[in-house]
Amino acid sequence: MSEDCRASHHACDAGREDHQHANGGDPLAEIARSKATRRSFIKGVIASGATLGATGYLFRAGSAEARTVGAVERLVSLKVNGQVRRVDVLAHETLANTLRYKLGLTGTKLSCDRGECGACTVLIGDTAFYSCTTLTHSVADKDITTVEGLAKNGQLHPVQKAFIEEIGPQCGFCTPGQVMSAVALLKANPHPTIEEAQRAMSGNLCRCGSYEQYLAGVMRAAKGG
Repeated sequence: MSEDCRASHHACDAGREDHQHANGGDPLAEIARSKATRRSFIKGVIASGATLGATGYLFRAGSAEARTVGAVERLVSLKVNGQVRRVDVLAHETLANTLRYKLGLTGTKLSCDRGECGACTVLIGDTAFYSCTTLTHSVADKDITTVEGLAKNGQLHPVQKAFIEEIGPQCGFCTPGQVMSAVALLKANPHPTIEEAQRAMSGNLCRCGSYEQYLAGVMRAAKGG
């Protein structure tokens, strides 16, 4: 072995001895120290990453420069059943989801979730709308009425009374939508013909097949009970 190689080996041995001396010459202590250092390092990376992520979110949410074209405010005011309610709404959130899961108005039913069954029907102004295909942000300045808002002073709405009299509800799942469609019809046309009532109610599916009873309820309500 050359003089240079021997000198290099001596230097490495001296360094190893110094390192072992610093740890008391105990190999287990060295392993424990190495693991603790690695654990601390990983914890530090995770903590710093979470902090940076949260900071970025906060500044991004409040930065005008970071807002994309067409972005909307999350906190909106909705006038529902005569009361103004402040609610946190996602950009593409439907009115049905807002009413049920944010405002607790579960009379509005979700079934098909694609504007086919009518179980989620509500009034926007005096017009019937499928709330499962209506974006909440699009009706922030409108008057919204759900089935919970029809009764006044403890008295059921005439349509609700008429449906009960005609034994319209069976399982009851589609009933709120049926009621809201009938109310919208009678607001627009207080004295419909049977054909007009059929057309107005045709957007509501009843899995129990109680179409005749619901239709009879509409006509009873139109006649004043």
